[in-house]
Amino acid sequence: MRRAAILINAYSRLEHSLYQSQRIKQELEACGVRADVLRNDFFAALIEEDGGIFNKMSGYDFCVYLDKDKYVSDMLEKCGMRLFNRHDAIVGCDDKMTTYITLSRHGIPMPLTLPGLLCYDVEESVKTETLNEVAERLGFPLIVKTSYGSLGNGVFKAEDMAELSRVAEQLKCMPHLFQRYIASSYGRDIRVIVIGGKYFGAIERRSKGDFRSNLEMGGTAVAIEPPRHVTDMCERIAEIMGLDYCGIDILYGEEEGSYYVCEVNSNAFFCGFEAATGKNVARRYCEHMLAEIYA
Repeated sequence: MRRAAILINAYSRLEHSLYQSQRIKQELEACGVRADVLRNDFFAALIEEDGGIFNKMSGYDFCVYLDKDKYVSDMLEKCGMRLFNRHDAIVGCDDKMTTYITLSRHGIPMPLTLPGLLCYDVEESVKTETLNEVAERLGFPLIVKTSYGSLGNGVFKAEDMAELSRVAEQLKCMPHLFQRYIASSYGRDIRVIVIGGKYFGAIERRSKGDFRSNLEMGGTAVAIEPPRHVTDMCERIAEIMGLDYCGIDILYGEEEGSYYVCEVNSNAFFCGFEAATGKNVARRYCEHMLAEIYA
């Protein structure tokens, strides 16, 4: 009997996350694969006293890894389990600054980005000289992001030096970055889905009054067909990042026909995408996984 594990976060109650795991389970089972949705709360892998790794999931042919726990993904992969996506791809996308660094020097257009300075002392204030350089290079308004976060959380727009100082102080002891604000893409962006290295489809997301366009924050979506150079770029990004499946967020540039990569999501929710496009993301993803495992 063909078997697959779908591993989700131990604590997640998000409707979109649960929809995603159930849709993948449904499509895998339609293809003749028994699929179990498991919460990542049972110590799927652990390091034994002799230094070996014990894998509790050895009875599965592969794992659809829908969590971001990099320790478990690393151990499972070291035990020979095929993960979708692979460990390195998940880690590379989970940290936004790491994503930008990985994509750099590949001709991928991205907003001007400055890494946040590491701070380990909550009593130490962000220096005025630091904030002045951020403001000088990026101008106002500008974006400040936590390096880890999803669904639009941890993304702030600083309109002036006072807001920049406040947000920088708030985030100083966590990984973060500063980025030029792309005003031409206010409240709208493009989400492109790439599966198995091939462009699958796209939606335009629009907010109802926020600079962020995430559907989970109340945005709406319509199916669109981006220009060929955008879809080619997204396929290239998936290749660089080593992704079996991803959702890539694209900002509209100031010049007609110009675009910037905003984020790359290794675990992009597709509930809103399927509803807007009528395309079966789960089925296509399952077809790719089965071709990889059982071909």
